[in-house]
Amino acid sequence: MDNINIVDIRKLHFSYHHGQEIFKGLNFSLNKGDKVGIIGSNGSGKTTLFHIIVGLIKPIKGDVYIFDKKRTNEKDFFEVRQKIGLLFQESDDQLFCPTVEEDIAFGPLNIGKSHEEVKLVVKDVCEKFSLSGLERKVTYRLSGGEKRLVAFATLAAMNPECLLLDEPTSGLDEATTERILRYIKNHVETYIVVSHDFEFLKDAVNKIFFIKDGKMNLKETL
Repeated sequence: MDNINIVDIRKLHFSYHHGQEIFKGLNFSLNKGDKVGIIGSNGSGKTTLFHIIVGLIKPIKGDVYIFDKKRTNEKDFFEVRQKIGLLFQESDDQLFCPTVEEDIAFGPLNIGKSHEEVKLVVKDVCEKFSLSGLERKVTYRLSGGEKRLVAFATLAAMNPECLLLDEPTSGLDEATTERILRYIKNHVETYIVVSHDFEFLKDAVNKIFFIKDGKMNLKETL
């Protein structure tokens, strides 16, 4: 496998407005093919790290390299968001179209795919997530587990090179959790998972890092 660097974060510092320093010189690197878990206490910066990677917030100090290019402005991160998909912790933050198929189709249509191409994409991802038959359903009427799968499907429809999954199995039943695990193991080459579900992480990732005191450390054993 080529040792292609996807994320390289160097000496990252970040604080919120109330003054609490979240990151204190954090370093982190992700290569193509890595399947990484991140753990840490509430408020340690797990979600913040994801938001910095895709440019939703900016660090106070430090460098963010994505696909071997330093990223600083919105134009840089627009490109990043075409290649890295972020699954938000709350599905309702990701779903904004009236129906399931419209939510899944939105991204591919937005990057210029034809309606015929998008129909095939929607069919394919619905089959992979066992959502076939729900395409015309009104999204806000779905169950929490169904919403989570649709949110995931909107990312899969974009065929990203890397996924950032923020608590992907929180509140889900065993069957839905298994669908998500099966999908990422079989269809996603590179991803980072933030989760409090250590059993899920042990099945899903090859290595686990923990964030503590503003820095990232590799956990020696899974």
